[in-house]
Amino acid sequence: MEYLSERIKSLSVSQTLAMAQKSRELKDSGVDVISLSLGEPDFNTPDYVKEAGKRAIDENYSKYPPVPGYNDLRDAISRKFREENGINYSRDQIIVSAGGKHSLINVLMSVINPGEEVIILAPYWVSYYDQIILAEGRPVVVEALLENDFKVSAAHIEEAITDRTRLIIFNSPSNPTGMVYTGKEMEEIARVVERHEGVLLMSDEIYEYIIFEGAHVSMASFDFIYDRVITVNGVSKAYAMTGWRIGYIGAPLWLAKACNKLQGQFTSGVCSIAQRAALAAIQGRDDSVRIMKEAFHRRRDLICGLLKEIPGMKLRIPQGAFYVMPDISNYLGLSDGSRKIVNSDDLALFLLEKAHVAVVGGDAFGAPGCIRISYANSDDLLVEAVKRIKSALELLD
Repeated sequence: MEYLSERIKSLSVSQTLAMAQKSRELKDSGVDVISLSLGEPDFNTPDYVKEAGKRAIDENYSKYPPVPGYNDLRDAISRKFREENGINYSRDQIIVSAGGKHSLINVLMSVINPGEEVIILAPYWVSYYDQIILAEGRPVVVEALLENDFKVSAAHIEEAITDRTRLIIFNSPSNPTGMVYTGKEMEEIARVVERHEGVLLMSDEIYEYIIFEGAHVSMASFDFIYDRVITVNGVSKAYAMTGWRIGYIGAPLWLAKACNKLQGQFTSGVCSIAQRAALAAIQGRDDSVRIMKEAFHRRRDLICGLLKEIPGMKLRIPQGAFYVMPDISNYLGLSDGSRKIVNSDDLALFLLEKAHVAVVGGDAFGAPGCIRISYANSDDLLVEAVKRIKSALELLD
């Protein structure tokens, strides 16, 4: 007998993880698959961070850690916010969680009542939508177009706000598009929030160190909305620490206390060893972040140049992160003789089966005419992957 809650039945399977699983299954069967689906740096965690993790084991960091995180880690995060982002978060305003995804759901579960609206900007990261559903909120999608560099205007956000709006989720640099909002564009959005008392903004800044043009601006640095902004970050992307599972928030004290209460009932404090490694990462002892960013910059130029050579594919050059989101709508409705490509998920599956390249369909990101490609892979494999994609697309008519 199976008896599942309506809550779990309302959730979708993460399409990025589903595609990663399909590509792993093909690899396990002996197929040479190039995976460009997961948002995961292909670099190893820096040695000084790994050494900190090993040292933590030797120093017997094996007991329950404090629910919101070790004090010295939260102090280091507080300094990082102050020195790098121009935001003053005290230790008590910071909660360390099991990755950025955990931080996001902590906030949503703490502030959203059933039926309240959460505005998300499409293309959006896949889990935003389903996490809102899990929190019993209602996602309100504001769409951006490729022609506008996949960026939503402040005016469009204002039009979407109602008396049921509780939260806006903002993400720059963006997953899945790699686009970066300018300080001026962000200030205009911040002014919208300022005008609507009771509306919060959660700023997902996990890719802040991976920007190729311009500088990162934190939403909470606009002091006129500081007390209504939740800043989400973590060590996964910048330090190649995806498996260590450390994210964190800086938030108004009342909300940090709520997330602390919630986390105390779900996970308690997160992995003690990973926290000690995260402390080392945030304190920083080498130039690994710079080296990785330079590699992603080079790869961006490489893959975008190659993708532009594919007939019918349209794209904008991303300014950050390690994704590009080409518009593939010219291929929808075509067929290889045995199957018809109806939507972007069909095209992603077609490329996996025919080209042995794993990408993710744009439907899951609120961008049905696009696919997301992660270029967190070696130069040689990126060249080979685009060559395979181009050859497979030539089969469609």
